[in-house]
Amino acid sequence: MGGWAIAVHGGAGVDPNLPLERQQQAKALLTRCLNLGISALRSSLPAIDVVELVVRELETDPLFNSGRGSALTEKGTVEMEASIMDGNGRRCGAVSGITAVKNPISLARLVMDKSPHSYLAFSGAEEFAKQQGVEMVGNDYFVTEDNVGMLKLAKEAKAILFDYRIPLESTCGAAAESPIQMNGLPISIYAPETVGCVVVDGEGRCAAATSTGGLMNKMTGRIGDSPIIGAGTYACEVCGVSCTGEGEAILRGTLARDVAALMEYKGLGLQEAVDHVVQKRLDQGKAGLIAVSNKGEVAYGFNCVGMFRGFATEDGFMEVGIWD
Repeated sequence: MGGWAIAVHGGAGVDPNLPLERQQQAKALLTRCLNLGISALRSSLPAIDVVELVVRELETDPLFNSGRGSALTEKGTVEMEASIMDGNGRRCGAVSGITAVKNPISLARLVMDKSPHSYLAFSGAEEFAKQQGVEMVGNDYFVTEDNVGMLKLAKEAKAILFDYRIPLESTCGAAAESPIQMNGLPISIYAPETVGCVVVDGEGRCAAATSTGGLMNKMTGRIGDSPIIGAGTYACEVCGVSCTGEGEAILRGTLARDVAALMEYKGLGLQEAVDHVVQKRLDQGKAGLIAVSNKGEVAYGFNCVGMFRGFATEDGFMEVGIWD
């Protein structure tokens, strides 16, 4: 196998009651993003440019939890985070606590390309954004009616309540369900989401990008796995990986880096490495990931109910799915 390959995700942990119409909307968006990436790859755009392009598209559409449509903090504000990594030289950039930048993934790219650092957060990241002239918007640009309703429910349930694509009337009884635990503390519902893209281009260069609004009703200042290089995002000479799910568990398991390490140090194949980390490194956590290898392979894995995902390879394979 060889040639370019691309994979995208719109989050793991899907409510099994997600209405068919919402499922079709999600698949249509994933297909649109795949086609955008395919066109770019056919035009010989480098992998790092393709992952940024695709994640910008995902951030601009409010369907998934990143950019516009991001989950709201306990204060009703948006705190977004993103990271990007170029496997060619293992260069990376990451941002957290973003409230006014239209496309956090592009700010992460600027941190990588235009700053002496790898990670900027909160006011410092936004000052840098202004210096770089990126598009800034008011916090209300990111806040959707659906998410305001979900935050209200979450506060009533005293929980981190999350699948904002489910109509509000069907979630009202959610808080009564038996609680699961996050970081040892009970929460009522946890259907985590993030967006991401991984690409290997025709030159065999791998790249990865991940972006998220975090958790509905999260504590202000909470940082998940998405901007953490080696946890939510990683790319090197052999592969590119983007994770989604329970950020706290992904952080503990250094999920993205472990896929690469198993390939580099143990000689595992891409799917074998993905299966190992999903089965062995998540403890009680729920998550999923997408990956590409420098050989033009794509792989994915998840241990929860569903993951929004799509794949395409140069030899004509293309697939978009949600369920196992």
